[in-house]
Amino acid sequence: MERCSSGGMDADQVIAVLAGFPGTRIVEGNGDAFAIHDPDHDYEQRPRQGWATVVRSDVNDTASDLDRPGAFRLNIGLPTARYRELFPTDPGTDPTSRDVLFPHPVYAAYHWVAVVEPVTSWPLVRELLDVAHDFAVRKHVPRRPVPHPLIVADTSPGGSVPRQVARRSTGGRQEADGSDAARANRS
Repeated sequence: MERCSSGGMDADQVIAVLAGFPGTRIVEGNGDAFAIHDPDHDYEQRPRQGWATVVRSDVNDTASDLDRPGAFRLNIGLPTARYRELFPTDPGTDPTSRDVLFPHPVYAAYHWVAVVEPVTSWPLVRELLDVAHDFAVRKHVPRRPVPHPLIVADTSPGGSVPRQVARRSTGGRQEADGSDAARANRS
């Protein structure tokens, strides 16, 4: 594996750490990697924001001067409270600084932090990855099958076939009515 120029972990090693978090899928594009909490394996049907990213170029922003061999920036999305603990005010950190945690140069308003080529900052960064992953887990809403609003299962004897349900208007809202009277009114 290629080592980053500062002697710490390289981008592939950091991506391997991200991939080790439970329920995480790594989605790659343009040389970048996005850690997505996807325990239901339905990212293709329900795309969502990642909880951490590894970027290796200046394609998306040029703030960290990543168009050099081995350079990468790890970005981490945090809960508001943890972000504010770290950065109650903007520290004015140069986003090209290596091994220094700073507010993300584009997404700080959304409580993202970044670090270029972490080395001595790795223990703090690793703790923040745990926080970010836990936050993603808490935000995750498992996909539940949603029944069709006009189809219900008929539970009467011998009625295991789904049937349509009449909708009636009641003061501006719709109510489902599966009664025999409602079916008779439709005829």
